[in-house]
Amino acid sequence: MTMSMCGPGLTTTSYKKRKQSKRTKNQQLQFVQQHREYNKSMKRIHAHDQMMSLEDYDLYVRGLWKPKVKATKFKEYKPTATFTQERKHYPSAGNGVGIAAKKEAMQYTGERKLLGIATMHKSNMVPIFEDNKHEAIEIARMRR
Repeated sequence: MTMSMCGPGLTTTSYKKRKQSKRTKNQQLQFVQQHREYNKSMKRIHAHDQMMSLEDYDLYVRGLWKPKVKATKFKEYKPTATFTQERKHYPSAGNGVGIAAKKEAMQYTGERKLLGIATMHKSNMVPIFEDNKHEAIEIARMRR
């Protein structure tokens, strides 16, 4: 049965947060030892900014810790005269119409009459002209 078929008021998820149980004395001693080991390992890898107090480490373990964001100001970059370059203006050589002659359009002159196109091996297309009819016969014999 799908949820759309159920009556109103039924839900499958719980939206209530569970209360966190308090630690026992042994658990608290183990937690303090874990905190010391964490700080020791951060000091060992030279990540001193990752070291935490016991309260911060408690929030970190429970997933509630948010890192403190350091506000940094960036200097605005202003180029000096040494980085600027003077550019010379070179005028164009022509009037801007074009630099090459236009290619003549290709036209069929009608010297040879095209009979058709034959397919040789696989997809190799070969034109067949009227004066070479024997080529068409040879291509037909080559086919398998």
